[in-house]
Amino acid sequence: MTGPKREILPPSLADLERLAATALRTVPDELRRHVHDVVIRVEEFPDEETEDEMELDSPFDIMGLYRGVDLTHKSIHDVPHGPDMIFLYRRPLLDYWCETGENLVHLVRHVLIHEIGHHFGFSDADMEALEARAEERD
Repeated sequence: MTGPKREILPPSLADLERLAATALRTVPDELRRHVHDVVIRVEEFPDEETEDEMELDSPFDIMGLYRGVDLTHKSIHDVPHGPDMIFLYRRPLLDYWCETGENLVHLVRHVLIHEIGHHFGFSDADMEALEARAEERD
């Protein structure tokens, strides 16, 4: 006779928020200290407006998004239009995680670093170097 069946449930929005907080602590200090005012939100999918704006074929085509004015374009004369935000999209992240088997914390950190890089106006090469440094801390 076998034991009781255990249901394995995918990480919830709250679970991914905790993973994002953990991943954020591993982002290099020179970035992390400048994103204390950036709001990180986890949602199931991008909203319809974002899908249209980004010209997505599918809501699964985007795992994260930075919304705001990057630091290279900010001015003290700007009128604030709300906080800068990083969105993480749960279902696309989980879909990618299931397809690749990549460590979920590393995947969330990768997306966070990429989106934080947009906050700083960094190039993809800059972001790859920052991510490599973050992985060295593991």
